[in-house]
Amino acid sequence: MSEKSRFIWGPAAATGVGSMPGQDAREAAKTVTGSLESFPFLPELPARGPGADMLGRTIGLLAELYAHVEPSGWRLADRPGRDTRRARSWMREDLDALEEFTQGFEGPLKVQAVGPWTLAAGLELRGGEAVLSDAGACRDLAASLAEGLRGHLADVRRRVPGARLVLQLDEPSLPAVLHGRVSSASGYRTHRAVDRGVAEGALREVLGAAGDAPGVVHCCAPEVPFRLLRRAGAAGVSFDAALLTERDDEPVGEAVEGGTALFAGIVAGTDGPLSDPGRSVMGVRTLWRRLGLAPGALAESVVITPACGLAGASPAYSRAALAHCVRAARSLADHPE
Repeated sequence: MSEKSRFIWGPAAATGVGSMPGQDAREAAKTVTGSLESFPFLPELPARGPGADMLGRTIGLLAELYAHVEPSGWRLADRPGRDTRRARSWMREDLDALEEFTQGFEGPLKVQAVGPWTLAAGLELRGGEAVLSDAGACRDLAASLAEGLRGHLADVRRRVPGARLVLQLDEPSLPAVLHGRVSSASGYRTHRAVDRGVAEGALREVLGAAGDAPGVVHCCAPEVPFRLLRRAGAAGVSFDAALLTERDDEPVGEAVEGGTALFAGIVAGTDGPLSDPGRSVMGVRTLWRRLGLAPGALAESVVITPACGLAGASPAYSRAALAHCVRAARSLADHPE
């Protein structure tokens, strides 16, 4: 238990994944900091359009790499253009809003960026094929992302000096990258699977950009590579709990016993009924018992989140979902068995 207590977010923690509905940065920051007083995050508002979407937001952080929007998606460019400037402007707006609502805040604060492999799968080279198709371009992209994140995290630290930052890398495409399931531009073939050692190395480099801040990798797809993420240095793995199968039991158990936190997504990302908080985490308790883990470690090792981002939800549901996560996390602490 003493080993697990090193997590800076503490026991019975809850947070969000990243995206929120709407286009008002101040309203989103107010909702997040009000609903998640102990573990807020920097909201993302993809409804604003290109540059606020998951890829564009991270592209705006890259060091000495630029991109613009084509009909097929984001494509590398020689110089920063309107799309890159828009992405950076919206990030400043989001940070201004967060700064306003975190005056005097002291505690864990999560910021998100797309990880190197989902970025490589979604960003196009100048010729139109994915960066994933070029090993050298993948290395350059990971290095640029790491450097950009260093500057971004330094900016957040200046704005919220009492915060203890947590970096989340969003990697929903990672399983497809590892299994060779990412389609080419033509759609007639798929890109070759990336070697696991190469994938691990890039993730380690980018996670290392956070310095002493813990890194979490979010993957809301089946076949989360828990072992690879642990070796890459992730302090936590974020996932959709509904997608776990018994095949995941062994790597999940190894992760917990090795000191890795589980960010368990247990609340739907779109509007729907919310059950009793205790019932929402029954699956987590069942998994814990199946793995034979100590009940007392449950609230220390598990952070409760929505299953994925809340961009597709209504504002009312997003507020209710975050509050539900807080109550569900408390339920795990109060009734671990």
